[in-house]
Amino acid sequence: MVTDTQLMKGILEGCMLKVMEDGQMYGYRAVEVLRGYGFDVNEATVYPILLRLQNRGLLKVERRPSPLGPDRKYYALTDEGRAGLSEFKESWLKLNSTVSRIMEADRND
Repeated sequence: MVTDTQLMKGILEGCMLKVMEDGQMYGYRAVEVLRGYGFDVNEATVYPILLRLQNRGLLKVERRPSPLGPDRKYYALTDEGRAGLSEFKESWLKLNSTVSRIMEADRND
C-alpha cells in the first residue's frame, strides 16, 4: 500500500511552486506557509525539495542579509518554474477528478 509519504513527495514539489508563485520567499517561511495549509512538514522535508527545484531550473536563488545570522536564501520561480507550475496544476486537477470519481463510485458489480 502507498504511504502518505510516497504520495506527498511529488505533490509537495507542485505545492512548493504554487507557494513561490507570488514572489520571493525564504525556506523556513515556505515551511510555515505549507503548515498553514495543513501539511505536516519540516525543514528536513522542504529544503531538499527547494534544492531539487533549483537544480531543475524551476527556482532561482538570491542571498540576502538576515538580521538573525547568516545570509538567507530567497527563492523565486523562474519562467521554467511558472511553466512547471502550470503543468502540475493541469495534471493535478485531472488526477484529482479521476481519483475522486473512483472513490465516490458505488460499484456493486
